[in-house]
Amino acid sequence: MAPIRFAAVAIGLVWLTGGCTALKRFAYEGIGRDDWQRPERVVEALRIEKGAHIADLGAGGGYFTFRLADAAGPDGLVWAVDVDPGMVAFLRERSAADGYENVRVVEAAPDDPRLPAGAIDLVFTCNTYHHIPERVAYFSRLRRALAPSGRVAIVEHRSEGFLARLFGHATGDDVIRREMEAAGYRLDAAHDFLPRQSFLVFR
Repeated sequence: MAPIRFAAVAIGLVWLTGGCTALKRFAYEGIGRDDWQRPERVVEALRIEKGAHIADLGAGGGYFTFRLADAAGPDGLVWAVDVDPGMVAFLRERSAADGYENVRVVEAAPDDPRLPAGAIDLVFTCNTYHHIPERVAYFSRLRRALAPSGRVAIVEHRSEGFLARLFGHATGDDVIRREMEAAGYRLDAAHDFLPRQSFLVFR
């Protein structure tokens, strides 16, 4: 019970000091997230080339956005896509403050990421897949944004475990595979080094 009480106190403090957007940023970052998310290893596994064009779908507070931007380098571009106006404003402020000229922030619609046609080498999404409505139709439309050799990487909480039971914010990897195949993709890679999440890459 102690971790739950600690989390409740932390959430309360974040709410009091920063309001709704700060609370959402806290939820994205989590407590000790680097330990279980292994962000450097995730980015390394994506084999991102310098100059790549990447979309961080459901960018939130930018946990992966700026790591992806570093991997793509100054000649690359990262579209930080989110539907929440507060998170979009925060991403714009942080991009400017930290000098990330290779990050473009996009306020998306729930059914449209508003990405340029044929421009994206990699769509990356982490802990967002379960939020997307009508996923087969959504990812079918998303194919228009991909370059000919474009990929879609999906990191998603598994359907078992504490977070899944508490919030229902999870999707089984069998469901992801079935839906992505129905949307016209094929599995390109499946990584198993994340303790809480599946990590699937499609073309």
